[in-house]
Amino acid sequence: MPLTSSPEQPQPLREVVRLLKGWVERTNAIWVEGQVIQLKRRAGSSIHFLTLRDKLADVSVQVSLDTATLDAAGPVTEGTLVAAYVKATVFPSNGSLTFACTDLRPSGEGRLLAHLEQRKRALQAEGLFNPDLKKRLPFLPRQIGLVTARDSAAERDVVENVRRRWPAAVVVPRYALVQGPQSAEQVTDALRWCDAQPEIDVIIVARGGGSIEDLLPFSDEGLVRAAFACRTPVVSAIGHETDTPILDLVADRRASTPTDAAKMVVPDAVEQARVIEVGVERLRAAIIQRVRTEQQGLDALRSRPVLRDPSGAVTLASERVNELRGRLGRGVRRAVEKEQDHLTSSLARVRALSPRATLQRGYAILTTDDGRTVASIADVEPDETIIARLIDGDIAAAVIDVDPHDHEQEPA
Repeated sequence: MPLTSSPEQPQPLREVVRLLKGWVERTNAIWVEGQVIQLKRRAGSSIHFLTLRDKLADVSVQVSLDTATLDAAGPVTEGTLVAAYVKATVFPSNGSLTFACTDLRPSGEGRLLAHLEQRKRALQAEGLFNPDLKKRLPFLPRQIGLVTARDSAAERDVVENVRRRWPAAVVVPRYALVQGPQSAEQVTDALRWCDAQPEIDVIIVARGGGSIEDLLPFSDEGLVRAAFACRTPVVSAIGHETDTPILDLVADRRASTPTDAAKMVVPDAVEQARVIEVGVERLRAAIIQRVRTEQQGLDALRSRPVLRDPSGAVTLASERVNELRGRLGRGVRRAVEKEQDHLTSSLARVRALSPRATLQRGYAILTTDDGRTVASIADVEPDETIIARLIDGDIAAAVIDVDPHDHEQEPA
C-alpha cells in the first residue's frame, strides 16, 4: 500500500527506509560481471568491501563479502574482472544500497590468472622455483639448442644475435608449435630432445609476445616439469618484459626477449677480444716490472764488495785466522808461564818443608834400632841404642839418662 504524506504529516524516515529495504530484498540473488576498481580489506574484521564497475558503462556499486568468500576467489586485485553472486540489500542505519556477495570468481583473463596462480603456488611448494637448484650457464657453449617455431621472428632474433656476438657459435634449432592445443606437447618433446644431445650445453626456448591465452602453453605443468628435470641449463625467452609464464620461473635463466637470450648464452667476441688485449697488456707490464725488479736485485747483489772481489772474503777470513792463531799462541804462552811460576813456587815450598832442609840447618832425626822415630823421651829408655840421622851420615849412640824438661822454668 502506498504511503501518504504531506508537509504537515511527513512519514518517519525509519519507516521509509524499512519499507525500501523490504522491497529491495524481495529481489533474487543474481550473477553479475564487473571489474574490481577498489578493494578494502578491514584488519580484524570478517566483512570486507569492494567496488565493482561495469566494463562499458560508468556504473559502479559497493559489494560486501566475508573473508572466506574473498579468499576462495584466489588472488583478487584492483583491475581484476570477476563474476559475483550478489543480492541487493539496504543498510537501515544510513539507507545506502549495497550488494551482499556469497560467491566470487575471476572471469575471463582473471579466471586464467587465478588458475595459473594456483598452479604456481603448488609448484613453488614442491621447490621447482628454488634458486639454489638453478644451473649456471656455460661461458662458451659447444652447441646451443633452440626450441621455437619454424621461420619465426624469435628464431631470427636468436640466431642473428648469437652469430653477431660470436660468429663461430653453433645453433641447433628444434622446431615446435608455440601456440595452440598441441603446443605444450611439442615444445616438451623438443626440449627433451635437446637435453638428450651431449654436445648441446644450453637450451633456449623462445617465442614472441602475445596474450595470456597465446602464452598459456608455456605455463603447462608437463612442460614446466620437463624443464625442471633437464640436465642442460634452460633459458626461457617467452614474450616480452611484462609477460611471465610459469616456464620463466622454473628455467635456470629468464630472458626478457629472444634477443636478450642470445646475449645471455654467448659472450661478445669484440668485448672478449678487448678483455684479452687488456689482459695481455697487463701481463706484459707485470712481466716487465718483474724483470726490472729482479734486475735491480741482481745489480744490488753485484755491487756488494764480496761479489766485486770474491777473494776478499778469503783474505778477510785468512786475516781473522792469523789473528786468532796469534791470540791462541799468546794465550798458551801465558798459561805455560803461569803454570811454571806456580810450579817453581810449589817446589820452593816443598823444599823448605823437606827433612833434608832441616838436616842442612844442623838438626838430626832420632830413630830407634827398629826405625821408629823418637819424638819424645817417653819413646826411649836408658841404655837403649838410638840412631841420629844427620845430613852426611848416621850416628849410633846409647841413652845414658832421660831428663825431662821443666817447662815452667824455661825462659819465655
